[in-house]
Amino acid sequence: MAGRSNVGKSSLINALCRQKIARTSAAPGKTRLANVYRVTVEGRGAGRRSVYLVDLPGYGYARGGADAGAELQAVAEAYFASAEARLRSPSEARLESRPASIAALLLIDSRHPGLESDIQAARWLASMRVDYRVVATKIDKLSRTERARNLKALENSLNRPPLAVSAASGEGLDALWKTIASLANGHA
Repeated sequence: MAGRSNVGKSSLINALCRQKIARTSAAPGKTRLANVYRVTVEGRGAGRRSVYLVDLPGYGYARGGADAGAELQAVAEAYFASAEARLRSPSEARLESRPASIAALLLIDSRHPGLESDIQAARWLASMRVDYRVVATKIDKLSRTERARNLKALENSLNRPPLAVSAASGEGLDALWKTIASLANGHA
């Protein structure tokens, strides 16, 4: 899970798992490290499968200024670089723990589509060769008209249709689980 600070990455993990496993805060910048959660999902035709949900530090805000921001970016870059290295590793010992694919959910606050920091994050994920899906969070905070307008603006700015979700109301969580299962099974 990648996204701006306070976009709802930790809250979404808690909603997906239906229990509080990730620490949350109203103040941005709570997540400072890559927090890894192993969960089991149901896959299409593949049965049950374990996947790792990784809660990365947010971008766009860092307690401690620019140095802290650079440190948080380094955490995310190191995570994706090490995941890519595990994919290419021919070591037999690593085959069991090797991820099937590198994928990310780019979480974007549905109330603020088209922010330059989100567009840059999408470009960065693409440059790291990370398969990603766009997830529009906090959809429950928008009226029907605002939803339609903001989701269209988000799709236009990132050239991908977003999946609308709400950690608070549970809206879109089943569709998100299907997306996660599909990514875990290697079906883009």
